[in-house]
Amino acid sequence: MSTYSDPPSGSFQLSMLINDTRYRSYTFQFVALLLLVLGMAYLGWNLVQNLAAAGLNISYQFLGEPAGYDINQTLIPYTSQSSHWQASMVGVLNTLLVAFLGCIMATIIGVAVGVLRLSNNWIVRQLMSIYVEIFRNVPVLVWILIIMAIFIAVLPQPRDFRGDDAEASMFLNAFAFTGRGFYSPAPIFGPGSGVVVAVFLASIAGIFALRNYATKALYQRGQLIPTLWPSIALFFIPAILAFYIMGRPIGLEYPELRGFNFQGGVFMRNSLIALWFALSIYTAAFIAENVRAGILAVSKGQTEAAASLGMRPNRIMNLVVLPQALRVIIPPLISQYLNLTKNSSLAIAVGYMDLTGTLGGITLNQTGRAIECIVLLMLFYLTISLVISALMNVYNNAVKLKER
Repeated sequence: MSTYSDPPSGSFQLSMLINDTRYRSYTFQFVALLLLVLGMAYLGWNLVQNLAAAGLNISYQFLGEPAGYDINQTLIPYTSQSSHWQASMVGVLNTLLVAFLGCIMATIIGVAVGVLRLSNNWIVRQLMSIYVEIFRNVPVLVWILIIMAIFIAVLPQPRDFRGDDAEASMFLNAFAFTGRGFYSPAPIFGPGSGVVVAVFLASIAGIFALRNYATKALYQRGQLIPTLWPSIALFFIPAILAFYIMGRPIGLEYPELRGFNFQGGVFMRNSLIALWFALSIYTAAFIAENVRAGILAVSKGQTEAAASLGMRPNRIMNLVVLPQALRVIIPPLISQYLNLTKNSSLAIAVGYMDLTGTLGGITLNQTGRAIECIVLLMLFYLTISLVISALMNVYNNAVKLKER
């Protein structure tokens, strides 16, 4: 009978880098890495030589110069005399805002549509199928322009809210939906408001802790602990008590029509809303298919076994099907989040000033620093993509199947 063993150890020879299987793969990897480094070095050297021949040099000093242009939607203080760096930060925050809102809404809609696509109701199932096929087969830019055009054509202008014979009225005397944008009340934080916010955040943490404890009790001891009403109580009661104990330190500033426009409150431009809605409903169509595929990947015997134990359909979905389907849903869901974030660069089509519109648009045109601006754009989108992937991979590792 023949036996296999490691080759005898001896003095190292250069020929072993090719002939010895213990070192051959490392040799090929090193050679590939060396060729890659040399290729990148050549491209960099060629770039520097061409710039020098054209009398140009790479410099980022322009970021400290006054921008000289206004931005219509800002989350931080900004004027036309602010620096290009400040304008870039406004664009970064605007991009992150629409990406964050879009990911949340797309997930909610996508999960709901994905579950309803498997409904026993034929009408609901077909309606969800029509939604998926329509929205995912039309370019997202078209949906952005369509929604923006609807807002401009259908919604009233601020002047239509004026007078007793006004053509439009505010919703609940607090919200105004106009062709320029949406107005809503803004919170006003007074002394002691930090305590209320801290209590509210602690309540949110308590809800997650309660649900985690209930899940462990169910899986380990078979004990069913109700979580719906305790979660609702934790969400409202502690914060309301803290609000009144601290003397109601948080108020609301309502939008009011002054002159030719509304003043006060929170203002969201229709370009932001159109971009948000379009990215959400477009990406939700893909997420719905991921959810449907994940649910179908779970063996039907799992559902039948749970039903034979007397579990209700909603509990079967929440406790049996979805936990197993998440292993299939999460990986493609990461790609959808990344696509939504990168598709936000289409914001300039409706005048929403994201990073592509500020740093990659006006700043680039004014300064002529194309290489510097494009490099910064690439670094930003690469960074945010890596952060999203890292966070979602952490969650994916938390929900993956754990062998006993």
